[in-house]
Amino acid sequence: MTVDGFLRSQNGDDSSRSGSAGADAALGACKALTVLWYAKHKDIPVEGIEVSVERDASQERAGIYRLSAALSLTGDLSAAQREELLRVAQKCPVHKLMTEVTTEISTTLSH
Repeated sequence: MTVDGFLRSQNGDDSSRSGSAGADAALGACKALTVLWYAKHKDIPVEGIEVSVERDASQERAGIYRLSAALSLTGDLSAAQREELLRVAQKCPVHKLMTEVTTEISTTLSH
């Protein structure tokens, strides 16, 4: 799934829309923006960033939801810069929210 996969499925319709797809897209977008911000801040010559997020929901009913994000970087980057940007991508706020915190949600009626 790519970030735009939330809006349209591969069939061109809206059948892939789901809460999970939105969360997956948010993760990919966050990783891309975090890497872009960091690269600009550190003057790392990244020219293009693509993030592909794949979902394995085969064990979701058991409480296990697996995501795999593949980061594609273009530009005149050294191996050290590429590794540095990979580390940064793993620290994006959505990644941290999905993996490092306990989320508590309260839903109420407003009126």
